[in-house]
Amino acid sequence: MASAVLQAWDACDKTDTLFVLVCTVFCWTIVPTVGIAYSGYSWKRNGMTAAMPAVLTIATCSIQWFVVGYTLAYGDGGWFFGDFKHIFHRGVLAEPVGTIPAILFSEFQLVFEATVCAIAVGGFCERGRLWPVVFFIALWSTFIYCPLAHMVWGGGVLGEDLGVLDFAGGTPVHVCSGATASAVSIYLSYPLFRSRKSAVRTPSHIRIHRPGNSFFQLLAMIIIWGAWLAFDAGTTLALNFQSVMALCVTNLCASSGALTWVGMTYFETGKWSLDSTFMGAISGLVMITPAAGFIDMPTAFFFGIFGAALCRQALRIKFTKFAHRWRWVDNGDTFATHCVGGIAATIFTGLFAQKEVAAYGGVDVPGGVFFDGNIRQLWVQIVEVIVGFTWSFVGSYVIIALIDCVPGLEVLALDKHIHEGLDLNETEESLSGLEYPDEEDYAPTPNGILALE
Repeated sequence: MASAVLQAWDACDKTDTLFVLVCTVFCWTIVPTVGIAYSGYSWKRNGMTAAMPAVLTIATCSIQWFVVGYTLAYGDGGWFFGDFKHIFHRGVLAEPVGTIPAILFSEFQLVFEATVCAIAVGGFCERGRLWPVVFFIALWSTFIYCPLAHMVWGGGVLGEDLGVLDFAGGTPVHVCSGATASAVSIYLSYPLFRSRKSAVRTPSHIRIHRPGNSFFQLLAMIIIWGAWLAFDAGTTLALNFQSVMALCVTNLCASSGALTWVGMTYFETGKWSLDSTFMGAISGLVMITPAAGFIDMPTAFFFGIFGAALCRQALRIKFTKFAHRWRWVDNGDTFATHCVGGIAATIFTGLFAQKEVAAYGGVDVPGGVFFDGNIRQLWVQIVEVIVGFTWSFVGSYVIIALIDCVPGLEVLALDKHIHEGLDLNETEESLSGLEYPDEEDYAPTPNGILALE
């Protein structure tokens, strides 16, 4: 047995293996850093609670991926999920996947799952209980992410039969996480089962507030931006010119997105904003993810500009009277950046993908509409978005509702330190410019709830 494993190991390319190994280590840092980012977004007293779901994600997803996740996503199978050939990682050792050992390929893909899950549980931010999050992560990873990953990358219906172009996860990463967070947030606003019947757990619209810790946002931006370069470059699973191009276009797209968003904020308010810089960089990283291996540098530059402008407009939704009236909560800005940006990025990949760039990694793709005249690719990408959003949103809503049925697993947190009400008349000017009310504008009321003075 050991001899067979070592023979398979000898067949692997050591340079490619080292490259993907280093990328995996760098990418792992994204998962806890997403928690740091949510902690920075949150009200100061909720910072630690907002960070914990991402930490829980690491351990829960690692175990789920070892037991059944990998085989569901990348085992041989049908249209929607793989078989159980590799359950408990049976046979996943040094057998080459491309030019790297299967166990390393599995570990790299585990980071993908954990990253998506860490982003998705942002729907619980400041409103959900932590204990049910563990069960949600395990069920969601098994029934939502793994089938979607198989459909797109594991030989399923979207990738193998339909021919979608999704380099590093426009739909399995961003659309999936954004739709999931939205489903969780909506359920927490309108719970159906035990949370609704509880006398101490009542859905409330949390007051729009400034990010609680700007240093955490700065730290998160530095780590996520750098690690995402490894995320996209490592997706090639080999050290070639496509991986180099993927790293370069990722950095350029994030840079143009960051400068666009912060520039728009400065033009409107006359102030430099770390929050705007962070959000712009994230929108650029979202836009480049599905296209990183298929587009050139000039295209990536304009991707970042468009992504920042689009996601910034989407972010305005949570500042509207409509959102307040219907308890629309997007505390982690997951819908505005990952869902809206992911949808746009996936569709734009179908428009601007280039055969020539994909060929840098020895990959033969049909290209997109504008550079290669492949009009069919646009409709293929739209189908991917529809399937991915529907699968993620509906499935996540069902899972969180079922968990809420279990005694002791009520998903909605207690209404402590909840900031009810929003005087849109007093703050209309600041909200229209995407500015938050100043903290000194808040004053405690007799019942202990913070309100605008």
